[in-house]
Amino acid sequence: MSRTFKTVDYAQALDLTVRLGDCLPPNHLARFVVDSVALLDLSALYAKYGSRGGDPYAPEMLLGLLLYGYATGVFSSRKIERASYETVPFRFIAGNLHPDHDTLAAFRRTFLPELKALFVQVLLLAQEAGVLKLGTISLDGTKVHADASKRRPRVSVASFAARRLRTQSTRPKVATR
Repeated sequence: MSRTFKTVDYAQALDLTVRLGDCLPPNHLARFVVDSVALLDLSALYAKYGSRGGDPYAPEMLLGLLLYGYATGVFSSRKIERASYETVPFRFIAGNLHPDHDTLAAFRRTFLPELKALFVQVLLLAQEAGVLKLGTISLDGTKVHADASKRRPRVSVASFAARRLRTQSTRPKVATR
């Protein structure tokens, strides 16, 4: 019995025109980031740009890339740059542009005080929209000794405790005055 397979026509796939907006569902986080950044007052960022040099990337786009990167655990400017080529949400936010990692790092470094306030505003917008729930997380600071040496044989906690009790009971007791 002969089996037929679904094949891919790569020549036709390369000619496909894909809209990035069609690749993201309406309630995707990348859409929320773009909409949130559009509501922010970025006049302080625009005021710091000079008239010299080439055309800079729009602060909305760079801020959106940083916000989405932080929200999804991508903190490195090199990884954000790579994602602007490889992943649909980053490409959507960047408008199919690809800012260099140095551009992203310089933007972050130059506007750090302003970015802190903008991040808080976006978090508040997310809370109002019901996308985010703010709360308190407490850590007690307990340090636990980890012993996962590859050179020592693995011993269960019970057998380790039994061995310790045996060694303590066989030690001679020293009399104290």
